[in-house]
Amino acid sequence: MAVPTTDEAYERLRELCFAMPEVTERLSHGSPSFFIREKRVLCSFHPSGHHDEGFTSIWVPAPPGVQEELIEDEPDRFYRPAYVGKSGWVGVRLDRDVDWDEIDGMLREAYRLKAPKTLARQLDTE
Repeated sequence: MAVPTTDEAYERLRELCFAMPEVTERLSHGSPSFFIREKRVLCSFHPSGHHDEGFTSIWVPAPPGVQEELIEDEPDRFYRPAYVGKSGWVGVRLDRDVDWDEIDGMLREAYRLKAPKTLARQLDTE
């Protein structure tokens, strides 16, 4: 694990997201965001944090209860993001040592939550 530069974090995130079926990227609310079939948000990337919080992060949806558990266990790495936090999304700081295998697991879980079932099943057959 190592602290990535913003560019390194962005490129690694893109690599992980594009490894999943039918993921696309476009700006949403001023941030690079990744979508499933152009509609369902998989995650968003915040190079300077949301509203210039001052740290690089991603926001990713999580299953019920996971957000609270992550924040309680590691509040220096995980947080409840503005707007989408009330829906269970997790903010992940990328200005710390980053475990990209963990991020990949979180993204894949988010994909399973948000993707149509036919696409989500494709992850289980890889």
